[in-house]
Amino acid sequence: MTVTLEPPVAKPPNAPELLELEITRRCQLTCRSHCYAEAGPTQGHGTMTTDEWKRIISEAAALGTERIQLIGGEPTLHPDFAELVEHALASGLKVLVYSNLYHVRAEHWELFARPGVSLATSYYADTDDGHDQVTGRTGSHAATRANIIEAHRRGIHVRVGIVDVLERQRVAEARADLQSLGITDIHTDRVRAVGNAAKGTTLPSTSALCGRCANGIAAVLSDGTVTPCVLGRFLPAGHVQGNTLHGVFSSPSWRQVAASIPASRHDPCGPDCGPNDDSCKGGGTCDPASGLTATTTD
Repeated sequence: MTVTLEPPVAKPPNAPELLELEITRRCQLTCRSHCYAEAGPTQGHGTMTTDEWKRIISEAAALGTERIQLIGGEPTLHPDFAELVEHALASGLKVLVYSNLYHVRAEHWELFARPGVSLATSYYADTDDGHDQVTGRTGSHAATRANIIEAHRRGIHVRVGIVDVLERQRVAEARADLQSLGITDIHTDRVRAVGNAAKGTTLPSTSALCGRCANGIAAVLSDGTVTPCVLGRFLPAGHVQGNTLHGVFSSPSWRQVAASIPASRHDPCGPDCGPNDDSCKGGGTCDPASGLTATTTD
């Protein structure tokens, strides 16, 4: 009997090394001044099922993606968060969890300590009032700070992003506070005019992007939309419900979106660049490629 083998599917030239998966828009916080996902306590988990997320994770691994970043909203609020992490690890992928660290379940501490899993969070000020003013949740500073301390105590490496959102936010003091806790992987950035930060100010624009989006990085949003990164969510390039990642990254639409983004002025990006250190949650740390600074008002 002769068996005819199907040739392997060629990897698209634009397949990302890092794939951001926005598995939910639900969050305990209400960061009205800058949340790019417009997340909050009343938002849902989107239209992607757990089986669809697992398929996307498997497809990403097959395409040569090295890392996924689980984000939201607050990714740990997804009912199958742990199952998705386990599936990614079993697929040979590294996993970055970007959590607000407002509340950490006991079993999640064990998950964060697994080989191949890393943890990141956002921190806004060294005081309760300063941090809580940004998050819109009283007690969020104390909770996040306590969980940063607990992660460090457990030997779990934590990357922390500080986004300069409000006037006199005490960004420098926030960095000093983190350093006093033994945290050394700290990055700062300005707010970008996307999501809540764009409301009442300006339309989202590629000028707010660092220029590395769609270049080794891509994102799948909670409704299955594929974009060049979570900040580039206003540039839909395809959809994974009814399609594959290979199909999206091989499409003319993806090439057109990628070509529309101004090239980075940092080639290669410095060590603080979000696509390099997986810390795009707060907006990345490369300057916008256009040289413009996005501003917002609360």
